[in-house]
Amino acid sequence: MFVRSVVADAFATNCYIVAPAEGEECLIVDPGIGVENRVQDLLAEHRLRPAAVLLTHGHLDHVYAVTPVCRGTTAVSPFIHTDDRYRLVDPLSSMSPELILAMEQQFGRRATWAEPEDVVEITDAQELELAGLRIGVAHAPGHTEGSVLFTTQGLPEGIPGEELDRTVLSGDVLFAGSIGRTDLPGGDPAAMQRSLRDVVLPLADSSLVLPGHGPATTIARERATNPYLTSL
Repeated sequence: MFVRSVVADAFATNCYIVAPAEGEECLIVDPGIGVENRVQDLLAEHRLRPAAVLLTHGHLDHVYAVTPVCRGTTAVSPFIHTDDRYRLVDPLSSMSPELILAMEQQFGRRATWAEPEDVVEITDAQELELAGLRIGVAHAPGHTEGSVLFTTQGLPEGIPGEELDRTVLSGDVLFAGSIGRTDLPGGDPAAMQRSLRDVVLPLADSSLVLPGHGPATTIARERATNPYLTSL
């Protein structure tokens, strides 16, 4: 697969562009704060045509640019789990005034939000056929009520395939050596434990993990070394 990432201007959120190959339709995953121009540049450089925007969850740092990205040169729909759909109405409302002020001071402009149009709600165990890819949806609440993992067969180009054969876009459920926090509104430590036990641990060791923040990892590595998994 063709995979590129753009790191957002705030919170270092990873936005991924995924396609079968250059010159094809693509998926844009988690367009965070300030990524829209760089995403458009990548699309033009590699002759990619957006087919959809996938959202691993509804936190502001993963969805802030969803509306301008969806309204780009080709209008597309955002896909989000039903339980996080409400967050797209106004994710700014869940942020403290102090955090909004800090963002505005950093970027020199007032934070604004426009709810995206034509939102597609997804549910657990769905199989999405988008941009020539088959994408599995695994509901994994805990970080938010509607957090999901997106899974697909195949690997980014250049990744050795001897031990890996599939890719997991884990959002803020699983990081290299850590997991997403559960102390924000909608977080649930008990739900996160269930998601780690019932959704993450059953994933094949041959899975490459592309997380919402930080470097890529593998399920084999996390199963052996991630303290939040080894303790289960």
